[in-house]
Amino acid sequence: MGRIKSLNKWANAHSSYPIDILRIALGAFLFIKGIDFMGNTQMLMDLIKPIQNMFGGMLVVHYVAPAHFIGGLLIAFGLLTRWAIVAQLPIIIGAVIINFSGDMDTTNLIISIIVLVLCLFFLVYGSGRNSIDKYLKMQQ
Repeated sequence: MGRIKSLNKWANAHSSYPIDILRIALGAFLFIKGIDFMGNTQMLMDLIKPIQNMFGGMLVVHYVAPAHFIGGLLIAFGLLTRWAIVAQLPIIIGAVIINFSGDMDTTNLIISIIVLVLCLFFLVYGSGRNSIDKYLKMQQ
């Protein structure tokens, strides 16, 4: 618990609007991908075709779309950001693995790596100063 408090103090001291805008953009991107996966389930099934035998295909489909949809909203608003990112990490790591095990699409690989790096950054950094987490903490 002490480590989290020290990380929050560091994040609050170094918070700025560009980082908050980056967090909102990451959340919006994940939210839009969640809507895209909900609307086009066949595209998601085609994406996980290389690893479909390793995991349950329908289990993955029913985890990825809602996790992106709800997690993207939480990250964009800065509410439970670290928990939402922990839910995103297996999906993002899976996206990087799929690009290496299936047909390599460099655009998707670059996007996946950028999102992974951003998720790891916000996992350490947290919500930041301009977030619902900070607002709710100040109301106590």
